[in-house]
Amino acid sequence: MRYDDAFANAKYIINGDQFPQRWAEAAARFRDACGDRARTGLRYGEAPAEWFDLFLPEGEPQGVVIFIHGGYWRAFGPRDYSHLAAGSLARGWACALPAYTLAPGARIAAITAQMRRALPRIAAEVPGPIVLTGHSAGGHLSARLGNVDAALPAELAARLQRIVPISPLSVLTPLIETAMNADLHLNAAEARAESLALLPRRPGFSAHVWVGGAERPAFLDQARRLGNAWACPVTIEPGRHHFDVIEGLEASETPLMQALLG
Repeated sequence: MRYDDAFANAKYIINGDQFPQRWAEAAARFRDACGDRARTGLRYGEAPAEWFDLFLPEGEPQGVVIFIHGGYWRAFGPRDYSHLAAGSLARGWACALPAYTLAPGARIAAITAQMRRALPRIAAEVPGPIVLTGHSAGGHLSARLGNVDAALPAELAARLQRIVPISPLSVLTPLIETAMNADLHLNAAEARAESLALLPRRPGFSAHVWVGGAERPAFLDQARRLGNAWACPVTIEPGRHHFDVIEGLEASETPLMQALLG
């Protein structure tokens, strides 16, 4: 279909097909190393996929970072990315990774609603400020909670300190003309309604869009469009592609972690 190649990632990354296995293995090692500081399978709703894992730092957490996974809303889960909590924990922050129902089991609007339900449940576990991030489709979902129509309770919105979407999908209309839409079932109305860059940003939090310099042109364009719409910085990290751009979350003092937690 017209935009299939524009949004293809693995075929343009050396050994791109090996990354999911590497992520899963690193995530399992991280969970094992966390011991009782890993609280897994906490529920935020009744559906099978409405759960999250929470990782706690040594001592009282300064707040909570919420990372939402990608996979074009169709693939992967939180336990493929547990290791990305390492940088937050090293900075004294808790890190939560919520699951959601994958397409075609849910449409994007329904997944957005799941993340709205997950947020107050996660916030109840850890006091203090909330920082949202996510990668690719997860970048969309994390930033989607920053749109004015996300309907967050006032006390929860007041705790939202920053959103740092990584390689986000911010305008969804091109995805209608991809083969993956057989699972997503996007139509023009839903694509517009779920497009971050076409919706107003709620006040009260800072934002910083992050994207790899070696990503597909479509992802660079999507990142810039969100940065323009939200009037926020866009960092294009040199040499990073769509699969390794998230590695900055694994250590405490990387440029990405500086954008996330200062």
